[in-house]
Amino acid sequence: MGDMTCRNTDVIFLFDVDGTLTAPRQKISNEMKEFMRQIRKKVVVGIVGGSDLSKITEQLGSSADEVANSYDYLFSENGLVAYKDGKLIHEANIQSHLGEELIQKFINFCLKYMANLELPLKRGTFIEFRKGMLNVCPVGRSCSQQERVDFFEYDKKHNIRKDFVETLRKEFKGKGMTFSIGGQISFDVFPDGWDKRYCLKHIEHENFKKIYFFGDKTMPGGNDHEIFEDPKTIGKTVTSPENTREQVESLLKTMSQ
Repeated sequence: MGDMTCRNTDVIFLFDVDGTLTAPRQKISNEMKEFMRQIRKKVVVGIVGGSDLSKITEQLGSSADEVANSYDYLFSENGLVAYKDGKLIHEANIQSHLGEELIQKFINFCLKYMANLELPLKRGTFIEFRKGMLNVCPVGRSCSQQERVDFFEYDKKHNIRKDFVETLRKEFKGKGMTFSIGGQISFDVFPDGWDKRYCLKHIEHENFKKIYFFGDKTMPGGNDHEIFEDPKTIGKTVTSPENTREQVESLLKTMSQ
């Protein structure tokens, strides 16, 4: 790559948000923010989060505009809402794709299932309707940070989300729905093919020679798995924001040699 002062526009680094750039559901640190600014001087940088824009904004900046302008690409909800150079370039929605009837059947089934779950605690907002997905949360998204951690530990032992997803896969087989467990308290439901690979269609005509993807949930069933495995990307599994930083630094070093 030669001189690091000139930016390599043949290479794009794509980053997951939660667990990759930030601790789960926490704000990005100032050091990490500055680090991302420095990387952008060297390669093209994109963010690809499963969450909607308001949640990504909460984690990465003070306003949606600021976040969209801090990166070359910003893909919220796996790229169903896509920004390039701070401008909205694409928006899709789940209801026109799956249809109201199927969505309602699905929501009703989930609410019945969750009504029968005995958990150490339950709060509010069990199903969140986003543009490109439904987010299902057995404990309720309005739980506190501590309650979130408690449920995550409980879920590891009792497989609440895993069993729920297996039941849904059987019940809605052949209906074109994909289920993905990410984060600590919930799982996502979206049309087949609307996982994080969806964002790649927005950059395929840019002819990048290399697309690197950094994410923490890259194992099968994790919401970074499909894009991590995709032949178009070079997938990197990270364990924390610090680890992301280490891997990026060593990769940039290799590229500059």
